[in-house]
Amino acid sequence: MRNRIAFDALSLARILDFVTPTLCPLTGAPTSAPDLLSAAAWSAIQFIDDPVCDRCGAPFASDFGSGAVCARCAAHPPDFDRARAAVVYDEASHGLVVSFKHADRTELVRAFTLWLERAGAPLFTPRAVLVPAPLHRNRLVSRRYNQAALLSSALARRARLVSAPMLLERTRATPPQKDLSPEARRRNVAGAFAVRAGMEGMAEGAHIILIDDVLTTGATLSACARTLKRAGARRVDALVLARAMRGAAALG
Repeated sequence: MRNRIAFDALSLARILDFVTPTLCPLTGAPTSAPDLLSAAAWSAIQFIDDPVCDRCGAPFASDFGSGAVCARCAAHPPDFDRARAAVVYDEASHGLVVSFKHADRTELVRAFTLWLERAGAPLFTPRAVLVPAPLHRNRLVSRRYNQAALLSSALARRARLVSAPMLLERTRATPPQKDLSPEARRRNVAGAFAVRAGMEGMAEGAHIILIDDVLTTGATLSACARTLKRAGARRVDALVLARAMRGAAALG
């Protein structure tokens, strides 16, 4: 009987795949699995590979050797220890990220988790704790989900790491960052985060990897990192789905 039920479920899944084939979320072309992009989408998305800045993960045009950092990080080091990103935030990736963030395309978590696992491999340690960048409760109510928390939970399951979605809280509602200058972004999020009361012990001596969707100037992730380090975190890294490149046109 149990085998018959399993067979029926498999048959139903195959029928559904035939009737409603999986489509590439970027181009709409058919794909063999929901986690895959079409060939055209693969060529459009700019995945980030080495060589990169050892500190912020910005891609280098040339290989400057192990441990090389970009001029920006040399002059103004971020408060997180290292950051890595899966893809460049450009016209191709923008639509995917925005639809995931604002249009309830939460099924994209499956594909995004694979991208994050690949990009985050240099950061992972056996006891790393994944912590999503938190939303203020007002924004969480209006959006209904925290996209960073969805990514953190899915990645923790796949990479067999711990996810602590409640460790950080956003104590102050702040205007959206996208239209602000780098300095205004830093002022906007200064003092906006705190370790949740009663959870300080989880931060003490921990290796924490912050999870977010987009890194632009790093102001939000640096503010989170400062908060966690004040609470005793030993190391705070950052892993994001996409990163904006310096000098690129702003994407809303």
